[in-house]
Amino acid sequence: MNSFPRLIQYVWPHRRKFYLSVVFAVLVAALWGLSLSAAYPIITVLFEDKPLDKYVGDLIAKTKDSIEKGEQKVDQRQDQLRELDATNPRDSDRERIKILRRQSNEQSSLGTAQYKLMVLEWLRAKVVPKLPKDRFDLLAVVLAIQLLATLAKGFCEYVQDNLIAQLVELSLMGVRKDCLRRVLKLDYQSVSLKGTPKLMSHFTNDMTVMANGLRLMGGKLVQEPLKAVVCIIGAMLVCWQLTLLSLLTAPVVAIVFARIGSSLKRHSHRMMDSMTRLYKTLEETFDGYKVVTAFSAAPRHRRRFHRDSKDYYERSVKIARLDALTGPITETMAWVAAYLALLPGCYLVLRGTTDIWGIRLTSGQLGINDLGALYVMLAGVIDPARKLSTTYAKLKRAGAAADRIFELMDEKTKIEAPASPAELPRHSVSIEFDNIHFAYARSGPTGAARPAALEGVSLKVEAGEVIAVVGENGSGKSTLVNLLPRLYDPDFGSIRIDGIDIRQVPLAALRDQIAVVTQETVLFDDTIYENIRYGRPGASRPEIEDAAARSYVTRFFDQMPDGIQTRVGEKGGRLSGGQRQRVALARAILRNPAVLILDEATSATDAQSERLIHEALLTFVEGRTTFLITHAVTPSVLELIDKVAVMDHGRLVAYGTHQQVLATCPIYERLFHARGRRANEAPSESTARNERPDDARSDAAGSQQRPEILPLPITRGMRLAVQAPPSDRDPTEERRRREAS
Repeated sequence: MNSFPRLIQYVWPHRRKFYLSVVFAVLVAALWGLSLSAAYPIITVLFEDKPLDKYVGDLIAKTKDSIEKGEQKVDQRQDQLRELDATNPRDSDRERIKILRRQSNEQSSLGTAQYKLMVLEWLRAKVVPKLPKDRFDLLAVVLAIQLLATLAKGFCEYVQDNLIAQLVELSLMGVRKDCLRRVLKLDYQSVSLKGTPKLMSHFTNDMTVMANGLRLMGGKLVQEPLKAVVCIIGAMLVCWQLTLLSLLTAPVVAIVFARIGSSLKRHSHRMMDSMTRLYKTLEETFDGYKVVTAFSAAPRHRRRFHRDSKDYYERSVKIARLDALTGPITETMAWVAAYLALLPGCYLVLRGTTDIWGIRLTSGQLGINDLGALYVMLAGVIDPARKLSTTYAKLKRAGAAADRIFELMDEKTKIEAPASPAELPRHSVSIEFDNIHFAYARSGPTGAARPAALEGVSLKVEAGEVIAVVGENGSGKSTLVNLLPRLYDPDFGSIRIDGIDIRQVPLAALRDQIAVVTQETVLFDDTIYENIRYGRPGASRPEIEDAAARSYVTRFFDQMPDGIQTRVGEKGGRLSGGQRQRVALARAILRNPAVLILDEATSATDAQSERLIHEALLTFVEGRTTFLITHAVTPSVLELIDKVAVMDHGRLVAYGTHQQVLATCPIYERLFHARGRRANEAPSESTARNERPDDARSDAAGSQQRPEILPLPITRGMRLAVQAPPSDRDPTEERRRREAS
């Protein structure tokens, strides 16, 4: 898979910068060729003991003589053709073709000589009169021109590099934005399976590697080949036959580099996977630093980091070994190519001939200055080839990085938007879970299939009811409720709000009616004000302050120097657990949802915060369908709820009022009484917890006011269940069993 061509769509909007950079690359190549071509006049001045005008005049005379001889040869070939037609008109095809081929070669040489004569005549008329007559002065002028060409080349390289840097950064910004846009469209399960370290690796390491490759493609990969082409053209002007000999090594180089390239790309993929594991190790270490410190587990994390670093090192070394091969191979093959031209050239000069073994290798007699210029031009090809060889491994790594990035961007979400969306009015009738089956996706293509999280769950909740979804850990209670905002979609069955299947409703319209308060409160590194406004970005300041007051956030931010504009820190780290949860509740209140989901919303809070959240919920849940997920039912929960839904191993085993479910469901009875026993055994929560200073006084008061667990407390609603699935055991027999025990 080669994803580099897909980058064109991000480069195209900034193509003017690319076109301008190509112009400067052409100028760099031309000036490079001009600097090298200065070798010819330098050698001529040093080795030819005659004035420049006399030297040019001799060249013109030789060229005219060569043209005259060439014209005679062409005429001779024409005479041979006429003679052949006259003597043997039928059987002359093979001989005719041979004569025509020779005539074509001689006409080509004649055309080259005529062009050379034109250039020499122009030089004698326009350039030579303006040059110094003294040989040393002439040499100084040639060197000065070469120096100016080098300075101009450096300036053009600087401009081109700046243009490419701007082009790359603008293109990369487009890739980052598009990649984030695509990731945010993925479903929650897909993002969770990838994990933060892998995603961060895509957005940091992979992007950087791809940017380096893109910079090379716009810079050296344009500039260096142009420089090589200019040198090859210059060498061909000296002697095109010998130059073609030097190109015989090109196919061998292409085959060798193709094999090295496939290995480089494969190892680059593995190296980037190793970098992802390094990110994961660091993230887990720093996120769990409190646990690492408390359990003195630093050596364990160091060993794990050492293993991951060693794996990354080994894969990097393999790439370095392959990369190290490219330079020597390229330079060796370049010199071999140069020798293929220079050795025959030296033979022609030293022997004073134009052919080897009857094969004509030059149109005219080569001189020492011609051979020197040919050598300089071919040596000028070696430098671009050497620089290109150093970019080969980087390009392959960049290609692997681009593959990983575009693979992420191509991933399809498991939560599809409806083709013909239905309108969803504000929820006012009921929510129905109809025969829901669901299993989490396997972790990766080679991961084992996971067992079903939900099996045949059917539940109907009337609008405005508060339902406690109860069960042990892993029973499927959170999974069931998370299907409602379509964090996942069921494998089988349907969920309907007011009779409308939620899969037929636009995701934004569905989620606008739902607010979620989770156990692990997610706050962003911003102010308290902005974290509350996150629930409804278009809310006014009075609305935000009202939500803060209703959730008792004002009780703690009033004591802070910046008030509601206090920054909460990374993940809300500057606030206590209870304070974070109250901010999350204020965010949900501001959203004004029709459906409220509370996922263990008070399990990790202190007593005072739990009491305040409970008081806020007593009024806020009125008129809203509320799902309260918990593994233990407390008196404060019983004051809120209308009904209880009990989950066990992915199945709904009981549904009804507290009294009904307590009397008929052994699982719920065990959970309820286990909570009571723990409460009676524990002296108080305030002495068992180390609370934040700002909540310490209120926590003590809250623990004293906490009501005692009652066997049958009065609930907020005593309505009968709409749907109560039959219990696996007979209620009468179960009651007798408990009384006997």
